[in-house]
Amino acid sequence: MPKEWILNSVTNRFQLNFKRNVGAVSEAIRKCAPKTLEEWRDYYFKNVKHKEHIEELGRKLYIKITEVITAEVEGVTEEDCIQYMIQLVIDRTYDGYTTEIRTVYGQLQSELGIKIEPAPDEWDRLFNVDFFIKIGKNYVGLQIKPASGVSHIPEIFKERTQQAATHQKFTEQYGGKVFYIISVKEGTNKVIANKKVIDEIRTEIKRLGG
Repeated sequence: MPKEWILNSVTNRFQLNFKRNVGAVSEAIRKCAPKTLEEWRDYYFKNVKHKEHIEELGRKLYIKITEVITAEVEGVTEEDCIQYMIQLVIDRTYDGYTTEIRTVYGQLQSELGIKIEPAPDEWDRLFNVDFFIKIGKNYVGLQIKPASGVSHIPEIFKERTQQAATHQKFTEQYGGKVFYIISVKEGTNKVIANKKVIDEIRTEIKRLGG
């Protein structure tokens, strides 16, 4: 229903669906192993929370929406909305992206024990290279690819195949290979997902005389 997003957002904001309010529903339904919705409803109200308790949560939700949220909405100006959209699309996206790149870049530099430098804009356009390592007169190219999750990694490697020609041009011109470094979120941190690439980069550095 159209109003569901409001109900869902406010329920989450005020934690009305948290375990302390509705009980351990995931555990409870597995314990019940119901064959029908009615069976699950009966079990829940008898063994987890009474129906009156859930109805009271519904009343709390109504108060939050009609009083708290309504008052907050009335205080929002057009300028607030404009500035929020600009910050969301531009500022926050950039901050998140650069923080992730710096985190992974720093990890890689620490692992390799060698200076890694940002690639010129031209290299990004021509060769799809974000960073480089200078080895004598040669260069090793690096491309850091943030992944939204493990399931996203195959898609990134598909993109790598499509960029193979540009990476080959880099190798022909600067001597070193281009390596993909994939970062994923692990808890609250960003980590290198394809850690084997670190040894591959070391091998390439050694090949070039580093």
